[in-house]
Amino acid sequence: MSVMSLSSILVLHGPNLNLLRTREPEVYGTSTLADHVATVREAAAKVGATIADVQSNSESDLVNAIHAAKGVHSAVIINAGAFTHYSWAIHDALRSFPGSIIEVHLSNPVAREGFRHVSVLAGVVDGTISGLGGIGYGLAVDALVALESK
Repeated sequence: MSVMSLSSILVLHGPNLNLLRTREPEVYGTSTLADHVATVREAAAKVGATIADVQSNSESDLVNAIHAAKGVHSAVIINAGAFTHYSWAIHDALRSFPGSIIEVHLSNPVAREGFRHVSVLAGVVDGTISGLGGIGYGLAVDALVALESK
């Protein structure tokens, strides 16, 4: 990471992720959003990092959280939900973030409907983890650690 060591990670969750466990459990699993946050918190604690998390169904809230993260958080993990496929505002906000960014998806978007096959965020993130359910959140922390050691 170019700005600071991996000390604090901002975890962003997009629209409808507050409905996890009850929304399409056959696609997204039965874990809650709080369960996924706990996974990140546990993985981050093992490497001495803290986390802050924001869930919003509003694009502007996520953009504002990314702007506020500069100089505060050393990395971002983002599951932008449906915003992944069309939010150029989130793309531009992430582009201005100086640390590492990992995109996470519980399902595998490429194995689903055609509109989910494109991530407008892909060009500004360091990597994407998808299709592994909640395991992806812990792997995102591992990826950030690996990027830090480059």
